[in-house]
Amino acid sequence: MAVTISDIAKKAGVSLATVSRVLNDSGYVKEETRERILEVIKELNYTPSAIARSLSKSKTNTLGVLVPDITNPFFGEVIKGISQIADESNLNIILCDTDDNKDKELKSLKMLTEQRIQGIIIMPTSVEDDFNSEYLKTLENMGIPIVLVDGHVKYSSFSGVFVDNIKGSYDAVETLIKEGHEKIAIITGRMNSKPAKDRFIGYKKALMMNNIEMEDKYVFYGDYRQESGYKYTKEILEMEDRPSAIFVSNNMMTLGCLKAIFEGNFKIPEDISIISFDRIDILDTLGLNVSYVNGPSVELGKIGMKMLIESLDENELKEVKNITLIPELVLRGSEKLIKR
Repeated sequence: MAVTISDIAKKAGVSLATVSRVLNDSGYVKEETRERILEVIKELNYTPSAIARSLSKSKTNTLGVLVPDITNPFFGEVIKGISQIADESNLNIILCDTDDNKDKELKSLKMLTEQRIQGIIIMPTSVEDDFNSEYLKTLENMGIPIVLVDGHVKYSSFSGVFVDNIKGSYDAVETLIKEGHEKIAIITGRMNSKPAKDRFIGYKKALMMNNIEMEDKYVFYGDYRQESGYKYTKEILEMEDRPSAIFVSNNMMTLGCLKAIFEGNFKIPEDISIISFDRIDILDTLGLNVSYVNGPSVELGKIGMKMLIESLDENELKEVKNITLIPELVLRGSEKLIKR
């Protein structure tokens, strides 16, 4: 009976795709794995060129990356981390901006499938309330490693790397409370996303642990977009019983928040205090010292890509790994309470 590629893969303890990459000299394979495969080929008295003719050569050393909003500096930093590891491993990337839209994400997935990519990193859209069977079926049928970064896919079980959003928001709100703030507003993210829900949980937990009752009038449901941060901050500033501080659930809404504050000729922190979730580099350039929860964005990208490469090389498709990174609270003075 003729020896098949499956026999080689089984004897070497690797996947068919890994054997294919070695024989076609394309894609990333650990050196020790490459040597083991070549040893098995030699042992079975076949030359790589003879076996290669029976292999599909449609695979490339290209990976797909889906991002919900390429204009958001946070995701730009994640992509930076992904690219650094990809470059070190001689891997190419096809980047797709899904505009935080599930239909666009599905379209991108189908396009990437046609491109014969080896694996994919998904920073999922924030929408989780509507189950999309076609979307999940597309993911499951791709037959390649998938790693999630900073977001979950409902009803799925993929490996991923995430931020501890509950702790990040808890630390921010507790810091405001320790400064003396009792009336603290929150502008949430889109509440059909897990990160937004977790950040809201952290907000409520900090209030509860400090014996402060949460008031619905101080909760404003945003959508991660700059416009919602602007809109709700204007409403907050016009309140008769105005809060002394605002916790904003992401960087883009914080930009809108700051626009509303400055348009109204309010000062930070003299008139209103603020802490943002996620860093905004341009604020440093402008000399605006805004405190923030720093989600380790570049590290998210690096770890996500390393997880994907590990799956590519060792075919660990069924082993689900979840890594959670702890964010850091960076205080710049905007959290201070100035008695009015």
